[in-house]
Amino acid sequence: MYKAVWARMRALVCKVRLRAARGVRGDAGMVTSEYAMGIVAAVAFAVVLYKVVTSGQVSAELQAIVKQALDARM
Repeated sequence: MYKAVWARMRALVCKVRLRAARGVRGDAGMVTSEYAMGIVAAVAFAVVLYKVVTSGQVSAELQAIVKQALDARM
């Protein structure tokens, strides 16, 4: 197992060296603009979900489910 781990590490190091030699940079995360777009999308989804949950019909159904669960007898 030690030899397999050593071979894998050597392959990864060689891969990193090749990328560095070529000047290729790996993007490992999001930039600020991507974070901003992700936050805007999350807020928009939250607003839509809030509107759906607080609508009359959905609110009544949720209340009925909770009432039924509380009235259940074991």
